[in-house]
Amino acid sequence: MKNKTKFILFIVVAILLVLFSSLTSIVAFVTDYQWFNELGYTDTFLKKLTTQISIGVPLFLILFFSIYFYFISSKRNYYKEAKITPPKGGERNLNIALGIGSALVSLLVSTTFAGGLWLNILQFINSSKFGLKDPIFNNDVGLYVFNIPLFKEIISLVLFLLFVLAVSTVVFYLLLISIRKPNIKRPENVLDMNKFKNKQTIKDILKKDIFKKALLKVGVFGFVGFVIIGVNYYLNTFDLLYSPRGVAYGASFTDINITLWQYRIMAVLSLISAFTILYGAYKRKLKTALSGPVLLITIGILGTVAGGLVQQFIVEPDEISKESEYIGYNIDMTQEAYGLKNVTQKEFPVEQNLTKEDIINNKETIENIRINDYQPLNQVYNELQGIRYYYKFNGVDTDRYMIDGKYTQVFLSAREMDVSKLKTKTWINQHLKYTHGYGFVLSPVNSVAPNGQPNLLVNSIPPVTSTDLKIERPEIYFGEMTDNYAVINSDEPEFDYPKGSDNEEVFYEGTAGISLGGINRVLYAIKEANLKLLISSNINNDSKIIINRNIKERVEKIAPFLEYDDDPYIVVNQEDGKLYWMIDAYTSTSNFPYSQPFSEESATNYIRNSVKVVVDAYNGDTDFYVFDEKDPMIKTYEKIFPGLFKSSDEMPKGIFSHIRYPENLFSIQSRIYETYHMENPVVFYNSEDVWNTGEEIYMGEEQPIKPNYKMFKLPEEEDVEFLLTVPYTPATKPNMTSLFVARNDGEDYGKLYLYRFPKGITVNGPMLVESKINQDSDISPQLTLWSQEGSNVLRGNIMTIPIENSLLYVEPVYIQAANENNIPEMKRVIVAYKDQIVMERDLDTALSKIFGDINKEESEDGEGTDPDDEEQTDQEKPVEGLDNIVKEANKLFNKAKKASQNGDWAKYGEYIEELESVLNKLNQNLGSDEPKEESPSEDVE
Repeated sequence: MKNKTKFILFIVVAILLVLFSSLTSIVAFVTDYQWFNELGYTDTFLKKLTTQISIGVPLFLILFFSIYFYFISSKRNYYKEAKITPPKGGERNLNIALGIGSALVSLLVSTTFAGGLWLNILQFINSSKFGLKDPIFNNDVGLYVFNIPLFKEIISLVLFLLFVLAVSTVVFYLLLISIRKPNIKRPENVLDMNKFKNKQTIKDILKKDIFKKALLKVGVFGFVGFVIIGVNYYLNTFDLLYSPRGVAYGASFTDINITLWQYRIMAVLSLISAFTILYGAYKRKLKTALSGPVLLITIGILGTVAGGLVQQFIVEPDEISKESEYIGYNIDMTQEAYGLKNVTQKEFPVEQNLTKEDIINNKETIENIRINDYQPLNQVYNELQGIRYYYKFNGVDTDRYMIDGKYTQVFLSAREMDVSKLKTKTWINQHLKYTHGYGFVLSPVNSVAPNGQPNLLVNSIPPVTSTDLKIERPEIYFGEMTDNYAVINSDEPEFDYPKGSDNEEVFYEGTAGISLGGINRVLYAIKEANLKLLISSNINNDSKIIINRNIKERVEKIAPFLEYDDDPYIVVNQEDGKLYWMIDAYTSTSNFPYSQPFSEESATNYIRNSVKVVVDAYNGDTDFYVFDEKDPMIKTYEKIFPGLFKSSDEMPKGIFSHIRYPENLFSIQSRIYETYHMENPVVFYNSEDVWNTGEEIYMGEEQPIKPNYKMFKLPEEEDVEFLLTVPYTPATKPNMTSLFVARNDGEDYGKLYLYRFPKGITVNGPMLVESKINQDSDISPQLTLWSQEGSNVLRGNIMTIPIENSLLYVEPVYIQAANENNIPEMKRVIVAYKDQIVMERDLDTALSKIFGDINKEESEDGEGTDPDDEEQTDQEKPVEGLDNIVKEANKLFNKAKKASQNGDWAKYGEYIEELESVLNKLNQNLGSDEPKEESPSEDVE
């Protein structure tokens, strides 16, 4: 009875120890389940668990009983051959040890298999056809993407298991011999005792079948192992499709004619080696057992040497004819892998015959030419619109909106809460009080205020706008910087936004959060490793905890099998006035035959922007929309996770209108297309027409041009579009050869175009224009002078703008005082057209200097008229009379002073801008034809 009680107590203690040691894992599982349930993705969360259990548990049981039975039977056979009688009390301890060992090996293999390969197994079961076959073996590409990787993983795991069993078998027999010595008959004649001890014992033992049986078992393992190695060599033949040996990525002449046959022969020799090892083990003939493996090694060495000789003496002297077929395969499959097969190529004549009328007729394009830049703009936003030290604009995005009836390209950025900047970093402040960011800033890409800073259409807190933009819910609970959890609906009201010298407070009204009632409070205190969640008196039964608020980590946790763009962007849905984050997600693989990897750092050679993820900035709702229904990889994931994805048709229109072709994907495609636009293998081999992405001088450094979003009319199109472009130049020349374009709007989203420029003329490339700017006798001395006056001259992106059949180049110039923390200000715009280069205060003035006054149209009587005169608002009309100007200046000065006293720096900035404009008018009335040009240092001050 006592033994039974002790046993029960032992079991209870063991269970408690297991539970305690696994407490963190249990809490993580429960809280993750609650979080996935909150988002409506319970099936997605459980899919991994159910798959691992359905694979791992049966595999563990099969392996455990097989391995345990194998060792028990081996022990019985040993006893039989060694004429050993098992102890009367049994061998409980030995059997338990065998059971524990079998369980450990089985657990290791089953958890590795189910834990690491569950998704591979589901991909294999649910695999989709690519509808494209490789050119060598004529297999569907899906075989290489979904099947072969799983086969190779299984082979590695089985070989590992066989190795463990073989070693365990040897160790097991040595252990048995040491603890259960064979029962050998001792000689009756005492005189023969020394002989027995010294020689006969070993000989008799060897004569026994003990070691023969053990050796045979090892031979069986070797047999199975070499059969699997043979299968592996067969699979290695498919790896030649990723060979880097030849001129182009993929199987080359030597790979197909030498290495392929080497692998096939070695596959057959592996099967022969399996039988020689088994036979040699059975007959205890070491030479026979090793003959197959030695021959296998010999063929491997000879094949490698032969491959090198063929490559050097047969292929390289006649490389074009030997490799052209395989280069063609590489070109074709690489274009398929990166979605470049459907690039529409068109001729762009580049007539360079623009007139003033052309400029006026393309007003919508002109009004959306970007004269602001991301890098300085981010600093400006943070300096002028950060409002408080704990707010931060993490990055600036570009998008397009219908603003007051006009299709307008804009910059915008979300104002997020950076709790790391809080001066009082208490637990309440970090998790209960300062829970969210507030609003965003939006400015058009084409205009600046008189002081060179962006013209803000949405600014301040709460958001202020003079446009028809709808802003109903500016709070940001989910974003790029929300790395900590937040407790909402507590007894402590949340800080909403600053209001003068006071703060506005609020209670969360959304749907996000998991209840902290009951046991949940204990669970999340353990999960977040913070006792305050459990003991805080501010938390009540209505309180909720919001976790995984960082949008990048959020989507990765839901669907870790996708890759995500590193540049999420904020969207203002004009249907409901709420803020949403858009994140581009990709399917990718490194197993696409013959396709060139896109970089030396990555093996990825297939990519699709198949999914766009939308995250509600207020409620955290996360939706995955499929945008490439033809992608076989996303088709497979849709089968695996049927409740995860939605059709692109289900995306709300207010968000759908802001989808963008991803800049990162376009950058990869444009880099690949520099070489893979060449479809002739001979031209490709000789690199006769290799392109480079155009270069520019950006912020003082020469660098390749990154893809830029622009708005202009494509040839043969009537409307301005939001487009992503990058210019190409020949590899060794500065002239421009073509423009690569991705469309973003409506049904044309995702279409790629290449506009080729005429080869018979020289089209200025971006760097050639930059060089001409540096050499210009008017511009270059001015830039040098400003640099010597204690200011930094920063040149922004050079924009290549197609208008009609011509190209216009525009580059903003920023000036920044050399002192620390000074804001860059856009002071000049450089416009280049044909051989003309001008630098003026604004774009209109620069264009007018080249083409004539674009703000005036010729009337019927030949006199110039200003089309904007009738539309000028009272604010835009000049203030007549010196007295009125002085009064207006004093009025604005007093307003600015009052705003600074109230801490309303946004209004202060606006009044100062207006004051500067009024003072310029005063300067004009005092006798100058135009405002006196200030030095850059004065502008900054």
